[in-house]
Amino acid sequence: MPPTTKYDRDTIVEAAFEIAKEGGFSAISTRAVAKRLGCSVAPIYQNFETVDELIAAVVERVRAMSGELLAAQTGPNPFENMGKASLAFAREHPALFREMALEPNDYVAPHEQIEAVMAPVMASDPELADWTDTARRRLFLKMRVFQLGLSAMVANGHLPSWMDEKAAEDLLLETGEEIAAGMLSTRKDEQ
Repeated sequence: MPPTTKYDRDTIVEAAFEIAKEGGFSAISTRAVAKRLGCSVAPIYQNFETVDELIAAVVERVRAMSGELLAAQTGPNPFENMGKASLAFAREHPALFREMALEPNDYVAPHEQIEAVMAPVMASDPELADWTDTARRRLFLKMRVFQLGLSAMVANGHLPSWMDEKAAEDLLLETGEEIAAGMLSTRKDEQ
């Protein structure tokens, strides 16, 4: 009789993560994970009470991976690093990007929560220190809208054929600078 194989939580989460990379979180089921592992559903239910608990563990795995992508960026400011990490995530994991960024879900914090985290970061930037809170929030929204749109184009393969990874990052940074410069110009005109 062959020895029985043990499936721990990490092994099961990794198998479910691979399924999600291909088809999104909705593709995760106990049967799909069991099939990928070559086992029955029993080990999955021994480690997770429900499939929702398993999906939550995969979402945490995705968040950790997103954090690693952000930490790998070496730009001089948080906007640049967040934008480049978003492009990398969309390029490397398009199905997950689409599900997390383009579909209604409970996996991503609402804009107001993200904005609340970014507000002190933006206020500490010397170039934005004298901006009003409202102006910084508007700048953040404009930059987020562009970054999300560009990342969606990356995830969906809609970039022009002449635009490689470096050109997409350059466009992201160039447009961010133009948005900030335009807002700064508008602010000076209002004074």
